[in-house]
Amino acid sequence: MIQSPGALFRRVVQEESPLQVVGAINANHALLAKRAGFKAIYLSGGGVAAGSLGLPDLGISNLDDVLTDVRRITDVCDLPLLVDVDTGFGSSAFNVARTVKSMIKFGAAAMHIEDQVGAKRCGHRPGKEIVSKQEMVDRIKAAVDARTDENFVIMARTDALAVEGIDAAIDRAVACVEAGADMIFPEAMTDLAMYSRFAKAVGVPILANITEFGSTPLFTVDELKTADVGIVLYPLSAFRAMNKAAENVYTAIRRDGSQQAVVDTMQTRAELYERINYHDFEQKLDALFAAQKK
Repeated sequence: MIQSPGALFRRVVQEESPLQVVGAINANHALLAKRAGFKAIYLSGGGVAAGSLGLPDLGISNLDDVLTDVRRITDVCDLPLLVDVDTGFGSSAFNVARTVKSMIKFGAAAMHIEDQVGAKRCGHRPGKEIVSKQEMVDRIKAAVDARTDENFVIMARTDALAVEGIDAAIDRAVACVEAGADMIFPEAMTDLAMYSRFAKAVGVPILANITEFGSTPLFTVDELKTADVGIVLYPLSAFRAMNKAAENVYTAIRRDGSQQAVVDTMQTRAELYERINYHDFEQKLDALFAAQKK
């Protein structure tokens, strides 16, 4: 029996504990993540903003921007996809409902929605503002009620630690679970004990966002397992490496008048063709041409 993406995501969370989830900035990276052995992938809202739009993660991108990248990824990769939907892409329950239905329609397995105000910031930047606990609970209720697939995962992210402290953040998380959230994403934690407290309080899988250059130390999977973390997220690791590599190549070509000095840092043509199954497509095209000639 074919499982829905949401059901598959729930399964792999149970099977691999904690489940490693890597960010895939585009469809090509989704295929690379699958090749590396990951069981689930992630689309970052900050990644869509910076990678697809060249803009900062300040609530500028919209639902259609994210859906474009979701569709491109799910069209070619069958790994369950967790998607960052920021604050739900609108100020009302109707906006949140539309977002949920669209995510399911476009093949996503799960989404996380956060408690920041509409003019949001990166979760590891200062100056964040959050909505009231009741407004966040209402977002979760709207998301849960809008599901057209009961297995689609609704994950509640709270940024309250930096604003109100850990007790308030846990209180919000518990309220979100009571409202129907399937999993919890406590953002910008600073030590393992915080994760343990969240896990004990909420009783559902919690996610640790192990993003580079942020507030959270780069804890290992083994360390996070001791804190009862269910999912370990690496949202932009490959994206950061890709950007640095591109800068180095551009600099070398401009400086040297040739790419010879950096060719050994590049993926080869043969490697690319293998990663995207180029030859399978070409063989089908050859067969079509041969049939037409007959």
